[in-house]
Amino acid sequence: MPDEKLSGVDKAAIFLMTLGESTAAQIIKHLGPREVQKIGTAMATLQNVSREMVKVSVDEFVVDMQKQTPLGIGNDDYIRKVLTDALGEEKAKSMIDRILIGGSTKGLESLKWMDPRSVAELIRFEHPQIVAIVLSYLDPDQAAQVLSLLPENTRGDLMMRVATMDGVQPAAMKELNDMLEIQLRGGAQGQNSGMGGLKCAANILNFVDRSAEAKISEVISEHDPELAGRIQDLMFTFDNLSEVDDRGIQTLLREVSSDNLVLALKGADENIRTKIFKNMSQRAGDMLKEDLETRGPVKLSDVEAAQKEIITIARRLAEEGQINMGGAGGEAMV
Repeated sequence: MPDEKLSGVDKAAIFLMTLGESTAAQIIKHLGPREVQKIGTAMATLQNVSREMVKVSVDEFVVDMQKQTPLGIGNDDYIRKVLTDALGEEKAKSMIDRILIGGSTKGLESLKWMDPRSVAELIRFEHPQIVAIVLSYLDPDQAAQVLSLLPENTRGDLMMRVATMDGVQPAAMKELNDMLEIQLRGGAQGQNSGMGGLKCAANILNFVDRSAEAKISEVISEHDPELAGRIQDLMFTFDNLSEVDDRGIQTLLREVSSDNLVLALKGADENIRTKIFKNMSQRAGDMLKEDLETRGPVKLSDVEAAQKEIITIARRLAEEGQINMGGAGGEAMV
């Protein structure tokens, strides 16, 4: 892997591998389930790590650390500002709620470490509002997988509940958390916990396969056309990449594998292809065109999977502030 192709996750994986097993294990204990999965995957797939790649990763860590101080400030406003600046308002809100308001979330948090099928089985027979709260709590990609494993005739209703959810009372969160703790053992006051809402529903639907997403959107539209339109405005699809500026596309292309790009473009319209080719060197563009021409028929499911993986990368870059993703409604999607 060329040095310039190293992603942030790759650099983190390389840095951890330089620390030795014991130290790396102590650090990984403090990461979330999605972070562990991403870094673990990167560790497993990295090959032929050169001295230069290690140097880049370590040097970048040292530079970042030099910007920090050992000063710890136990102030709520300070914590809110730091997390919001670091993660963005939307992503930081649920974490702030858990840190400053929500108290123990062991039961709910443990769901993030479970495979989607196990989560679906656990919540399948719960009240739809409870299922909607759980889906809102999970990361969008995991929530989408869980949703796809629930009965098809319930999915539209669940997404409507997610979209119209306006926070969850702490007492209700504690009750749900305790219930899940009991089930998984298999035995507060303040603001509402910031879960659910239009953007949460849109984020989940972004990760659902197209046929299922179309059916869910149709159900929502039949019950509430205005709600369906507002969700659609916040969704970001592969076609929306044409709205990303040239600099953002160039940043995105540095993170995307050639094979995924070829697969994704097999099902893309001409506007997207033109946008991609415009932001590549002549040589790279010619090679990509040749790959597209020589690649035989591919499964639609493979094309959609490649497109969703690219969108996932784009969303991560947007969360990191490296690119701006303008949705159909013109707002940044993070």
